[in-house]
Amino acid sequence: QLQLEESEGGSAQVGGSLRLTCAATEDITKNKVMGWFRQAPGKKREAVAYIYTHHGGSEYYDESVRGRFTISQDNAKNLIYLQMNNLRPEDSATYYCAAGIVASLDGMDYWGKGTLVTISS
Repeated sequence: QLQLEESEGGSAQVGGSLRLTCAATEDITKNKVMGWFRQAPGKKREAVAYIYTHHGGSEYYDESVRGRFTISQDNAKNLIYLQMNNLRPEDSATYYCAAGIVASLDGMDYWGKGTLVTISS
C-alpha cells in the first residue's frame, strides 16, 4: 500500500519561503492526482494544490495560494514538492500530502501524517 511522508515543515517569517517534500513509497504515476492540503487549528482541511501525474503534470491551485505556491513532481524519485513563497500568517497550518484518483478532498485515497508550518510576522 502506498505510503506518503512529508518532510519537516518548519517556521518562516512573513514574506519568506519554505519548500515541502512528499516522499512516496511507490511510483507516483500510479495515482492520477497528487495533492497538498492544509488544516489550521479549528478549521476544515482544505486543498492547496494538485498535480496530475500524467498528461504533462498539469496543476491546480487554490485561489489563496495561486502565484505564491508551486507544486511539482519528480517521477524518477517519487517525490512531490510544494514551493511556498511570499508566505503569510494565514498560511500557518499542518500540511498534508495526498494521492488519489479525483482532485478533491474526498478523492484522495492515501494521506501523509502531516507537517507543521508556522509563519510569524
